[in-house]
Amino acid sequence: MADVFSKSLRSKIMSRIRSKNTSPELNLRKTLWNKGYRYKIHYKLPGKPDIVFASKKVAVFVDGCFWHKCPKCYIEPKSNKRYWLPKIEKNVKKDKENNKALKNLGWKVVRIWEHEIQKDKDKTVKRIEAKLR
Repeated sequence: MADVFSKSLRSKIMSRIRSKNTSPELNLRKTLWNKGYRYKIHYKLPGKPDIVFASKKVAVFVDGCFWHKCPKCYIEPKSNKRYWLPKIEKNVKKDKENNKALKNLGWKVVRIWEHEIQKDKDKTVKRIEAKLR
């Protein structure tokens, strides 16, 4: 199936997709900050965690449901499958490798799907708090 957008318009659309400071990430960070938690962002660790509690060695990733193949809400792309399917599988593989690397370094890893923040932010925060104890 051919793309419904021109190459230049598709490029413009894709350029606006963020990898840092996404809405779900900002929403979670704001909630954590308001609850008194202090964290670091852009901390140099395998996988570049979105939120890091360095003193507790807890790394938090906020994963996009499409980009990281959420088991609940991932929908396979309808076009350009030869590009997207290997790319998404590569993301999933890298996530597992990064989890393992962080655990080998003594870090606790929390992976949160973007839909979890939208659905029940309090439950998501409690998952993080449990790792901080």
